[in-house]
Amino acid sequence: MSQGLIHHIEINVSNLKNTIHFWGWFLEELGYQPYQEWESGRSWKIDDTYIVFVQTNEKFMDIAYHRSRVGLNHLAFHASSRQQVDGITKQLEEKGVPILYANKHPFGGGEEHYAVYFEDPDRIKVELVAP
Repeated sequence: MSQGLIHHIEINVSNLKNTIHFWGWFLEELGYQPYQEWESGRSWKIDDTYIVFVQTNEKFMDIAYHRSRVGLNHLAFHASSRQQVDGITKQLEEKGVPILYANKHPFGGGEEHYAVYFEDPDRIKVELVAP
């Protein structure tokens, strides 16, 4: 293991079932494998890093997540190629997931940054970046 690498990320979600449906296919496309599963959570792992999604307790659901507030802005993942970014983009469109910055896609992050941007069911922004 390399010092400083992220061990895991845990994200509270408003609807675990929707989150599993949304994130499962995407993470598995990137090489993650299902890792842990329990009544209120699910995780996927790649190498020594895993991502955990946990159902938020009802008493904390009064304020919805927004990436412009204090806290997480977005998660960005490495793609293997531009072709993978294009393939994921096509799958997102087929699933009815809006592509962010569609008028600039796939260069929403600038002329040298080939990526797709989208949001999960809780509107957490996700980015997939080609090398």
